[in-house]
Amino acid sequence: MIKVENHLGATNISQEYFASLVGRAASECFGVSGMVNTTPSQGIRTMLSRKDVPDKGVRVHIAGGKLVVDLHIIVTYGVNISAIVKSIVNKVRYVIEDATSMEVARVNVYVDGMRAE
Repeated sequence: MIKVENHLGATNISQEYFASLVGRAASECFGVSGMVNTTPSQGIRTMLSRKDVPDKGVRVHIAGGKLVVDLHIIVTYGVNISAIVKSIVNKVRYVIEDATSMEVARVNVYVDGMRAE
């Protein structure tokens, strides 16, 4: 649970909401072939449900009052990885700040593999 406090009161936002929001934004970027499980619980849920979970490859936490997002992706072979990562960072930052009005400190993108399409 991520808690945001301001002069109007406190707002609690679930980790699942952020992970789903970020995962969807990152998956829609050009050159992203898929997401990679980052925790054993994501792997177990994927195996049991036999489909991708919305938070696959996403970890969101707070550091210094700002959000830090970690993404683990698989890219399409032959595309410019630097351009893909910049696109993902910009889109994820925009989507989070637009949907929640929370400031994003960092978006860390880890390229864990390549896939030929």
